Amino acid sequence: MADPASYRPQTGEIPTTPGVYRFRDPHGRVIYVGKAKNLRSRLNSYFANPAGLLPKTHAMVHAASSVEWTMVGSELESLQLEYTWIKEFKPRFNVVFRDDKTYPYLAVSMGEKLPRVQVMRGERRKGTRYFGPYTAGAIRETMDTLLRVFPVRSCSPGVLKRAQASGRPCLLGYIDKCSAPCVGRVTAEEHRAIAEDFCSFMGGEAKRFITRLEKDMGAAVAELDYERAARLRDDIIALRKVFERNAVVLSEDTDADVFALHDDDLEASVQVFHVRGGRVRGQRGWVVEKVEDATTPELIEHLLQQVYGEDSDNQGRIPREVLVPEVPSNHHELLEWLGGLRGAKVDIRVPQRGDKAALMSTVRENAEQALKLHKVRRAGDITVRSLALQELQEALDLPVPLLRIECYDISHVQGTNVVASMVVVEDGLPKKADYRKFSITGAAASDDTAAMHDVLTRRFRHYLQDKSAQLPKSGEVPNPGAGEASSSDDAALTGAKARFAYPPNLVVVDGGQPQVNAAARALAELGIDDVYVVGLAKRLEEVWLPDSDFPVILPRTSQGLYLLQRIRDEAHRFAITFHRQKRGKAMTVSALDGVPGLGEAKRKALVAHFGSLKKIKAATALELTAAKGIGPALAEAVVSHLAAAGASGEAAPAVNMTTGEILEI
Repeated sequence: MADPASYRPQTGEIPTTPGVYRFRDPHGRVIYVGKAKNLRSRLNSYFANPAGLLPKTHAMVHAASSVEWTMVGSELESLQLEYTWIKEFKPRFNVVFRDDKTYPYLAVSMGEKLPRVQVMRGERRKGTRYFGPYTAGAIRETMDTLLRVFPVRSCSPGVLKRAQASGRPCLLGYIDKCSAPCVGRVTAEEHRAIAEDFCSFMGGEAKRFITRLEKDMGAAVAELDYERAARLRDDIIALRKVFERNAVVLSEDTDADVFALHDDDLEASVQVFHVRGGRVRGQRGWVVEKVEDATTPELIEHLLQQVYGEDSDNQGRIPREVLVPEVPSNHHELLEWLGGLRGAKVDIRVPQRGDKAALMSTVRENAEQALKLHKVRRAGDITVRSLALQELQEALDLPVPLLRIECYDISHVQGTNVVASMVVVEDGLPKKADYRKFSITGAAASDDTAAMHDVLTRRFRHYLQDKSAQLPKSGEVPNPGAGEASSSDDAALTGAKARFAYPPNLVVVDGGQPQVNAAARALAELGIDDVYVVGLAKRLEEVWLPDSDFPVILPRTSQGLYLLQRIRDEAHRFAITFHRQKRGKAMTVSALDGVPGLGEAKRKALVAHFGSLKKIKAATALELTAAKGIGPALAEAVVSHLAAAGASGEAAPAVNMTTGEILEI
């Protein structure tokens, strides 16, 4: 790993003009390309304090061994040159949006003597009209449906030549899905007119053709030509099927691409809906690893560069409007660049209200679901899981394989209702049956480090108890029920059978050095030395070890870091869910809450019998015993408690502390 000071250029050597710079590794490969309005200011930011850089940038400057730059005349030129170099060198520290497929278009080759309808991908051809993009299944179904109404030639040049030579049409000609100009059923001019109608229909003039067919069907019925009327009816149904498949989402004169983004600390998911003529004609999606420190406007800038810079022929592919969730960086330069590619003005906007904002919300939901699906598939891949566990073991220099990992998180609101969670991962997969919750009270709830020490102490005290309970004495046969836990501090654990008997190889705590040291101290006090502890700090995603002054920095593309982050996020979710449940229960207080022996079921029975708390307070102990489940002793306890509460001036009715509502229970 190189020292950035070894190749730092002198400040006076760097120009203050706009330009593009490249970092190269010791082998001469370009690992990062960036642009700047002021090259000197931008490059100095990499070298002024390398230790203070974010992890991804820190890794990049230490992987590089040289930096070079090129001055340009304007910010637009820097935008174009940056895109060209990213496409040429494919630097590993730049964000690159890749999807797993190219999306097809429905194309009509109007430049040929006998126009042909076909599904096409890749670069556009001169003299061909394009409609789309579509998904693969939708475009073929659309084409198959329309050919019965507009029987345009769809065969290859080889098939066309054979038909012309033999004088017999292909199969599509026999089933009336081709007008067979190859054998003279229609002239070339008539066939071109059919192709023109096909293009008009796909261009948004569907209602005109449907209305014309409906009139023809009516005329056929009037002439008692029911066979022709039935064929026309089927044609109308086919056109309506295609027409209604693409629902109108915006006004019919709207051509726009709607982009939305959903991201986390490691990855970003992007979705785009292609709207043409007010209808969603296609959809595309990407999931990208955030290997560089890019904000959302910067991600959107890179996205638009790569999506619209892929092909040399962009006329007709770039719409009039590009709708994005945030204004991209270098907004004005992007507008000028896209306008040059399209040959006409392009507007980049952030929709705030109305139909376009509603459609943006739908696209954003698709992006969120795509990222969730990507993570589920990634977590379920046994090869990726094995690689993550191996990377983690090597990065932390642990002598044992990580068969079981436990992660702990503390959740509270300003020190109230303090709870903790324990989530378990075995072989890289969550084991939800072993998840546990902890309530924290007393001095342990004073701060996060004390709470972490308390939770780890309790968890591993249970482990030692279960372990000793399961070890048989000399000459004895183990009792399967001997592992009964009888913890009074955790209600959720009462009655559990050896729930903590299996120890983890690694304990992960949500936090930095203080939390890690508190967890390690708890294990040391219990005499446990075969369980390793690390902490994952959320701000910079660094990994802390006990009694270490410097964290372990895992690469942002590391599968091990992804696994740690996924475990940490799951622990946080589990903890905050329990905290909300506990806080919700604490929000409702009742005068009957503190009665010894009066549980929730008997309290409800008491209120159901008397109808209100006021009548319960007015009843004698003998009258209270008329309620189901209330004996003489419990009735006396209720009377004594209510009398004491009244004497001390406590609030009698139940109050929902969130809404202020006076409750009867």
